[in-house]
Amino acid sequence: MKHAIYQMDIVPGDPESNRKHVKEWLIKQVKEDKPDIVVLPEMWTTAYTLDQLDQIADLDGEPTRSFLKELAKRYQVHIIGGSFANKVEDAIYNTALVVNNEGEEVYTYDKIHLVPMLNEPAYLTGGRKQARVFELDGIKMGLIICYDLRFPELARELALAGSEVIYVVAEWPSARKDHWKALQLARAIENQCYIISSNRIGAYDGVAFCGTSLIVDPWGTIVQEGSEEQEETLIETIAASNVDRIREEVPVFRSRVPEMYQGW
Repeated sequence: MKHAIYQMDIVPGDPESNRKHVKEWLIKQVKEDKPDIVVLPEMWTTAYTLDQLDQIADLDGEPTRSFLKELAKRYQVHIIGGSFANKVEDAIYNTALVVNNEGEEVYTYDKIHLVPMLNEPAYLTGGRKQARVFELDGIKMGLIICYDLRFPELARELALAGSEVIYVVAEWPSARKDHWKALQLARAIENQCYIISSNRIGAYDGVAFCGTSLIVDPWGTIVQEGSEEQEETLIETIAASNVDRIREEVPVFRSRVPEMYQGW
């Protein structure tokens, strides 16, 4: 499956400009690289303009849901739609969306873990449903959002449910760049699956973001790595068969003794 991962800068508080930018990028990538699947970063419609979200967030997923579904269907490409601010009744969620190449909504997920360092809990509501596995082209996949990466239980549950690829969409800050890379390597090695991330670049409100989007294979090898400061696209074809091979070579999942882990 050929991936195009967008490491983008984001115009703060301007969803219309960001949607236009994403559309132009996607059309260019489909024409030049013909990817099967494209990946966007976290909060790409608004950036972390938390104090503005009550006015500029999507309402019940719109217009972002319709925007991504139309793009996916027209250009016949699967979209891991990053995440966006989504107002539902009186709460605002950080919502991820996956759409297949027929324009059908495959999966949604509201970010469970909110970042105290960025004051997310003051503006956002944590997701109330567990992350789960979805499929595209017969490959089992999971998706987590930024701070979720710090919680190994979440990725492990997705791996135990069969995920061969776990996507991480993020606005991860430069101040914790070393953690960003180390945690992705750890999640790939311990779960023996691909970890594919899209992180933004640029800065907002005094916070710089580190880019460094990654494709990490099930052995923990970095296959592709984005720069720290440039808007760019990572192109890579992955083979899900590598997951089965590595899980046979080092049979971690068969070696588990879950009855001894109770009480964690």
